[in-house]
Amino acid sequence: MALPTRIALEIVTPDRALVREEVDELQLPGADGYLGVLPGHTPLLATLKVGELWYRTGPETHHLAVAGGFVEVLPDRVTVLAQIAERAQDIDVARAEAARRRAEERLARPAQELDFERARVAMMKSLIRLQVATRARTRV
Repeated sequence: MALPTRIALEIVTPDRALVREEVDELQLPGADGYLGVLPGHTPLLATLKVGELWYRTGPETHHLAVAGGFVEVLPDRVTVLAQIAERAQDIDVARAEAARRRAEERLARPAQELDFERARVAMMKSLIRLQVATRARTRV
């Protein structure tokens, strides 16, 4: 059996299907670290953490911010079921910057008033959104 040359990528959130494309490679934020996927990858299931997902089709690379969910990797197909996923060009930078400031303010409060994990995740989401949005603006 010949190895596949492309990967069918599908990225879905509870609200909508975001991506359905044939891609050459991708990288996504697994709970235990970033996973690189090429055609013919060994099958696996993994949970997703807050991070940046990118995929390449030919010379063009696309970036998304993702948070939570699951990924199924098969030799010729990757399905991402994300709680949150946003394309770089869809990110509202002012809103992400405001969320970052709110998270910083929460983290500066005394410990007894703070749900630390919730504040940490909010900070990570805002920082990833800003990072991904920056990639969209700096693309040549």
